[in-house]
Amino acid sequence: MLSAHLTQEMAHLGQLLARLRHARKIKQADAALRAGLSRNTAYRIEKGDAGLAIGQMLRYLNAIAPDATLKTLLMESDPALAALQTQESTKRVRDLSAAELDDLNF
Repeated sequence: MLSAHLTQEMAHLGQLLARLRHARKIKQADAALRAGLSRNTAYRIEKGDAGLAIGQMLRYLNAIAPDATLKTLLMESDPALAALQTQESTKRVRDLSAAELDDLNF
């Protein structure tokens, strides 16, 4: 059994893999197929299941980003992640009018 800290680390690693897959616009089933894993195993990897072998996680990472390493994954240095971050950030295109501000005031 893993400690609570290590369980959190596994969950974080799974979240990073899922985010990278999403940033590269790859379906989970496609990534699993490329890695030679079942879709259920890919799901478990992304959920941070500690019962999986590290080799499966590395194969999954390689299927998503062929030149990526655990270090680049943890540093979140992949260009696709930067693009996703830009898309997710909210940008105000214009200031709200007085009427719109008044509507928001409750």
